[in-house]
This record gives sequence, structure tokens and C-alpha cells, in this order.
Amino acid sequence: MPHDVLALWPPASASQVDWLAELSGEDGLTGYEAPGRPDAAWVLGGMYERGPGAGESVNTGQGRDEHPGPGWTRLRWADLAARLGDPVVPEGLYPCHRCFPSAEAAGVVSGAVAWPAEGSLDRPTWNELIRFLSAQSPEGERTPCLAYYNPIVTGDFEHPEVRSGRLGDAKALFDHPEILHSPSNLWAADRSWVVCTDYDLWGTKVCGPRALVEALLGDTELEAVRLPWTS
Repeated sequence: MPHDVLALWPPASASQVDWLAELSGEDGLTGYEAPGRPDAAWVLGGMYERGPGAGESVNTGQGRDEHPGPGWTRLRWADLAARLGDPVVPEGLYPCHRCFPSAEAAGVVSGAVAWPAEGSLDRPTWNELIRFLSAQSPEGERTPCLAYYNPIVTGDFEHPEVRSGRLGDAKALFDHPEILHSPSNLWAADRSWVVCTDYDLWGTKVCGPRALVEALLGDTELEAVRLPWTS
């Protein structure tokens, strides 16, 4: 139930984000983008392609998204890039609405493709990311974690929202009853890894040990890429 989310993830001190502010040199307005620690890769937000008989997509374009429904299939960024002759993410860019510059000319329009949401992973990708991080963390689902939501999504610019909980309960954060985004930042309490989802982007940066990032890039359920110019 949605109200159980807040019980599983009680409030934590706003000072818990001080290390992220120092590390990133940012104010957290759209989330804290950590540099590679010592490595980083981007999990690309889920997008979906409409098949015969599919209904209209219910995806919002901003905030958390569900799978669009029957008849819609996952469209991997690499597959669309190969189809269009575009890079997966153009050099110098972040995963965002400026990717796939050839899409409009090729007739790939909204309605045929449900583009990734800005500022939040979709539920299937968020769940897969939590599954991956649990498998890679020594304490697994018991890993103590903290979550931060930026003030744009909370609507409160005076009181930062920080919550603490267990990694195994992080899927529930997708159903925060008052915030329609996955967390701007999620990190292990020991700071061994940190996840960064900027309000304006179509992907989520995962920073941590090189072995973790290599495993992320090789994961078959998630689609992840290194973007060295963002690290």
C-alpha cells in the first residue's frame, strides 16, 4: 500500500546529503550528479514501441512511468540508434530529449514510441536497477540506504526530503504517495555507490567501483552505457 512507503522509509537528517553536495559541487536543485567513484555508467530509461492493436500510451513524459500496456514492447536505445544511424547518446550530451536527432525525419513520432520519462526511471527499469544493486552489494537487500528527492519534485525548497531504509525495500519508493518521481539520489549508507537521476534527463547515473560498473554494463536486463564526458 502507498502509505507503507513512508513507514519503510522514515525521514532522515537533511545533513545526510552534505557529502553529495561537497562531492558534486552542486546545490541539489535537480539532484546531485556525483562524479565517477571511481567509475560510472548510465542506466537508460525505458522506452517502448507501439505494436498492432496496442492502446494509447499512458506515459506522462515527466515523472514516473509504468509499462504502457498490452501491445507495447521495450525498444532498446541501441536498436533505435542502429535503425536511425544515430549514436546511442551523441558525444557531449547526456541521455535526454536531444538524443536521436534523426527520429523526426525518419517518421519516429510520439504515439508510435513512448519516450523515456524525464527526471525518473520507469517502474520496470527502477525495479531492475534495485535487483542489480542488491545482487552487487555485500549485504544484499539488507544494505542500509538513503534517498534524496530534489525540491522541484517535492515542491518544498526550504526542507530537503531525505529518507532512510533498506535496499530491499527500495522498489517501494516508486510508489511514494506524494512524489511522482523515483528518487533523485539513492546511495548505500557506506557510500560505496550512488545513483543520480537528474530532473531533466532520460537516464540514471550509477557511480561506484569499477567491478560494479562493469557488471552493470554486462547486465542483460538493464541497458547501460559509459559516457566518459559526464564523469
